[in-house]
Amino acid sequence: MAQGSDNWEASADVLTQVEAIEEALAFFGHIPKRLVFTRDAGAFLEKMRSMEIEVVFNLCETVDEDPALCWHPAAVLELLGMPFSGSPSQALMMTADKAVAKQLLLANRIATPGFRLCDGSETFAPSGLRFPVIVKPRFEDASIGIDQESIFETPETLSAGIESFKARFGSVLVEEFVDGREFNVSLFGYPKVRVLPLAEIDFSAFPEDMYRIVGYRAKWDRGSFEYDHTPRDFSSELSESTRTRIHKTALACFHLFQLRDYGRVDMRIDERGQVFVLEVNANPCLSPDAGLAASYMREGSSHAKMVDDLCHCIERRMFGNENKTVRAK
Repeated sequence: MAQGSDNWEASADVLTQVEAIEEALAFFGHIPKRLVFTRDAGAFLEKMRSMEIEVVFNLCETVDEDPALCWHPAAVLELLGMPFSGSPSQALMMTADKAVAKQLLLANRIATPGFRLCDGSETFAPSGLRFPVIVKPRFEDASIGIDQESIFETPETLSAGIESFKARFGSVLVEEFVDGREFNVSLFGYPKVRVLPLAEIDFSAFPEDMYRIVGYRAKWDRGSFEYDHTPRDFSSELSESTRTRIHKTALACFHLFQLRDYGRVDMRIDERGQVFVLEVNANPCLSPDAGLAASYMREGSSHAKMVDDLCHCIERRMFGNENKTVRAK
């Protein structure tokens, strides 16, 4: 995506991941090769065969900038029997669709904020929702389409503002806004997954007239107030019971959505201590400064070691024996 277009920062971050992972793979003796997946699946297959690829690190977050297609690369690799990192196509498909993900959470009695889907099929009515609410694109990730302007205090302001979101993103979710502490819960490992150190988002510098959210500006706009004032805090005080509930909820989500190798579950805890799942992220960002890497490195390791551990996850699926290794290529 060209610089200057909408959301180019989020798309450019994929290249940051690619470069960091290439460096780590080379350090451990592999020969990394870049391969782009587009709608031209035939060209992709031809290129992959000519490059003699043995194992794939799947870093696709969109296909030709369409986030609803993010699961297709994994599906093609599955058809080919090609080993690859991260979650299978079914997990990517379920988590990419926020409406489907919310329904699965509710069906399995995992608390998530109330919501309504607005897809243009009928007149939208926010009946039963508690205000304020936040509007989220159904398929985007990386906080695209989410910022202070996404929150509405009343049905009247929502009615006046929702059309602009539909015009930009098509189908959107209108979700009850939970004001409380926010945690990014990263998980890692195969076949057994573990919960990494919990990261709380520190909103303490936010003024009273700003909603405490990690929107697009907080993630990508280096000149914004939000970017400079939403640090991760790994030293948060939590009761043992609350920490246990967070861990159990994260693991339940990981297994429910059939995530693999790594994932992240974003949660909020309201003033009553209720834990709500905001999003389940299959294949979250692997950049060195991203949340999952930060949690992994909190245990005293490095980004390169995290990439090597992901290689071992693939090896265990390939060989059923973690002592065997992928041949450097």
